Amino acid sequence: MIFPEYRPRRLRRNESFRALIRETHLSAAQLIYPLFVMPGKGKKEQISSMPGVFRITVDQLGKEARECLDLGVNSVILFGLPAKKDPMGSGAHAKDGIIQQAIKELKNKAPELLVFTDVCLCEYTSHGHCGILINEQVDNDSTLEVLASTALSHARAGADMVAPSDMMDGRVGEIRAILDDNNFQHVPIMSYAVKYASAFYGPFRDAADCAPQHGDRRGYQMDPANAVEALREATLDVEEGADILMVKPAVAYLDIIHRLRAEFDLPIAAYHVSGEYAMIKAAGANGWIDEERVMQETLLSIKRAGADIILTYFAKDMARLLRK
Repeated sequence: MIFPEYRPRRLRRNESFRALIRETHLSAAQLIYPLFVMPGKGKKEQISSMPGVFRITVDQLGKEARECLDLGVNSVILFGLPAKKDPMGSGAHAKDGIIQQAIKELKNKAPELLVFTDVCLCEYTSHGHCGILINEQVDNDSTLEVLASTALSHARAGADMVAPSDMMDGRVGEIRAILDDNNFQHVPIMSYAVKYASAFYGPFRDAADCAPQHGDRRGYQMDPANAVEALREATLDVEEGADILMVKPAVAYLDIIHRLRAEFDLPIAAYHVSGEYAMIKAAGANGWIDEERVMQETLLSIKRAGADIILTYFAKDMARLLRK
């Protein structure tokens, strides 16, 4: 029998058929929604550089939590704006600090919600850097104790997971040790293992009021030119006890996400950061792109690169789209 020449066919069919053979899937349960918490009562302030994102007071968190859960977004990460800042970032680990209050409120109003907390000092220091300054330079070792105390205070308040984002050397091990010593062995660590000194963070610094007052953060965040270094940084965090590895930013570093996915068997998270979000919102508002489709395509690219978890300001919007 003579067979006809085989010609590969592109599987272009209706939406049901496309869904059947789709290789990459997004789920609302894999998204983490960032929340900015500020002092006061009954307030919800639009962040001008991040349309659709707000600063809210602690008493508004219950409503926000319910909206997330109703959409299938089961996880949030908290960022705090303290009433006062000082050079040592003491508000970060205060027993009644803004994040400590926020954790308790969320666990009281929505106990099923997973509450992640950012562990860093930039939101709490008067100088805006992520660590303690000595002679105008961030001192790695003196910062570790403060970061560990901050993580412990979050665990005591009821956080489900802590996420150190400072990029100090040794902070994962320090945090793991203090949590274990205080019977919080069950609280995992999502490490910002690979955090680049990126220009995409501008809107976040506006939202959290944490831009450095002098200098920049290139001394302790990664050079955007480096890829092999990402593997070294992630390896160190794994050895120190990290449970999830995060890459930040996401879209400009899809290759790094892919490298980590190939190298490690831990869950990989990616932070679709404020600048990446703001660009889509701005272009969509001007009619230059289809915002909804670009949002979906962007988040799919992050997932396709190998991320298991995506932190994104689009979490609620994407969840609504998935419901369609």
